[in-house]
Amino acid sequence: VFVYNYPKKIKAFYMRDNDEDGGETVNAMDLLVPGVGELVGGSQREERLDVLIEKMKELDLNVDDYWWYLDLRRFGSVPHAGYGLGFERLVTYVCGIENIRDAIAFPRYPGNAEF
Repeated sequence: VFVYNYPKKIKAFYMRDNDEDGGETVNAMDLLVPGVGELVGGSQREERLDVLIEKMKELDLNVDDYWWYLDLRRFGSVPHAGYGLGFERLVTYVCGIENIRDAIAFPRYPGNAEF
């Protein structure tokens, strides 16, 4: 099942608002599969510097802390989007594994990380 156009209030500041509904939702989507949940998540990113800064201020984020991110927009950007696929979640789903921990090649858990 694909879920899209999430409410703006529950998503990240860098997601682009949907113009069709006055910015109440963002242009984002998730692919949900049975037994695993979210398999793929993605969104269109906000490429307009002025809008991005305004959204950060609305969320009480310190703009100075994000100088490096804002520079990506300041020096030119184009409309773009991104997504991520959870590889272990894909293996869990395709192989019918009950627990995702059994699909992780190098699991991390308390007490197993040696320094």
